[in-house]
Amino acid sequence: MDNTNQRDEKLWKMARARAAFKRSLFVYFAINIFLWIIWAVTGMRGGYYFPWPAFVTIGWGIGMAFRWYSVYHGWQDSMVESEYEKLKQKQ
Repeated sequence: MDNTNQRDEKLWKMARARAAFKRSLFVYFAINIFLWIIWAVTGMRGGYYFPWPAFVTIGWGIGMAFRWYSVYHGWQDSMVESEYEKLKQKQ
């Protein structure tokens, strides 16, 4: 019975992390679209065509990729769990 409670808590944490990631992804797209629109409007008027929003899109995108990997693949949690199982088997 205790093991199922731990699993449910773990699933709840995973669900919360995935929901938070989806909210962050929405904010990422909304802000980047806004920045690219600002660049398009001001670049056409001022003749400044350097795509400065690319720095934000790429930098923030790399961070989002790492967050996606940790949320959906949970490499750190699985490493901790496998080490725990190893120690448990030694006893």
